[in-house]
Amino acid sequence: MMRAGDIHENPVTGERITVIELPSDTNGRRLIVEGVVRPGGAVAGAHVHPNIDEIFTVLRGRVGMRLGDQRLIAPLGEAIHCPAGTVHDWWNAGDEDALLRVEITPADRFLEMVTNLFGLAQDGKTNKKGMPNFLQLVVFAQEFRDVLTFVEGPPPAVMKAVTFVVAPIARLLGYRGSYPKYLERAGLRAPATPSLSAARG
Repeated sequence: MMRAGDIHENPVTGERITVIELPSDTNGRRLIVEGVVRPGGAVAGAHVHPNIDEIFTVLRGRVGMRLGDQRLIAPLGEAIHCPAGTVHDWWNAGDEDALLRVEITPADRFLEMVTNLFGLAQDGKTNKKGMPNFLQLVVFAQEFRDVLTFVEGPPPAVMKAVTFVVAPIARLLGYRGSYPKYLERAGLRAPATPSLSAARG
């Protein structure tokens, strides 16, 4: 079972997150984590959370951010709100470890998504930016389309058509959107209800 204080690391992107507050801690839907990002480290790529609001507060170091069309160095100690549906990206823009606190609301499947992405990186199944190969990315994107969408790549309509054709092939080859072994490694339970991809074919 995951608990406050648990640490999760992505050796490829240079992120190490510590769980500060779980949704279950407060009978709510908010997740709070503190993340250390090494110099040169960054999240896997620009992305959108369709239904999730995030609040970033940099506690130490220099963190570069993209929020929609805006690019900035996040002011120390100042809360920066990233509303659901906003394209965003962030990276360590300095020469020392950066520390930031992130509040995620709602957080229903956020940890499952991060756990799988970090697990793939830990097992050497991503490129140097932390992105899985094409077949893995297709089923990952399908599984977590309610949580995260990477913005680089083909337009959404093209990606939807590609996914319709490629996802069944990828699954036949053994790729999954979410892996029980990564959830168990992180102390998460497998979802009690079918995943989006399973429910929608």
